[in-house]
Amino acid sequence: MAKAKLYNQSGEDKGELKLNSKIFDIEANKALIKQVVEAILANRRQVLASAKDRSEVRGGGKKPWKQKGTGRARHGSIRSPLWKGGGVTFGPTKARNFEKKVNKKARTKALFMVLSDKASDENILAIEKMESADIKTKSVTELLTKISFKTGVIVLPSMDQNIVRAINNLPKVKVLSANSLNVYDTLNAKKILFVNDALKVVENTFLK
Repeated sequence: MAKAKLYNQSGEDKGELKLNSKIFDIEANKALIKQVVEAILANRRQVLASAKDRSEVRGGGKKPWKQKGTGRARHGSIRSPLWKGGGVTFGPTKARNFEKKVNKKARTKALFMVLSDKASDENILAIEKMESADIKTKSVTELLTKISFKTGVIVLPSMDQNIVRAINNLPKVKVLSANSLNVYDTLNAKKILFVNDALKVVENTFLK
């Protein structure tokens, strides 16, 4: 059975916490994880490059010179792709769609696989609670130093802005709410620190 080291908010070792085997004891399938990660990255991709074709470029309404008799090549518009300043042929457009679909069960299973892998490598930690009343970046840094947590993801039951502000000042630490866990962020995290109540939220969200 998968276990995680449990700490209190002062960073003191409180023993081990048993993890749900339905989430933290799943055999990995690299192909499925790869498929889900590619879908996440594709869906996050923004359509930035966009070129105008000849119908979108300003000007060019008048024929530059008459069809015959000038000794020059025939042209109908100065906005032809052949002309400098003209439209672009087969250029990138904003109509492109990079979206990839992966069904919900596959996404959830891939997430469990990544969490299981982290747990087997003892990179899943838990903390009894994280109260936001007097939390500051300094106190968070002291806590993370005590539990040897230098880089990774901290998972909260819900997004508490006081905690988020304190942690956002740490460049190698990211905050996620338990119901927004995803394969990409958990896979990239060296360690994952769960606030104890966040584990219950993960179970209620993904074990339906």
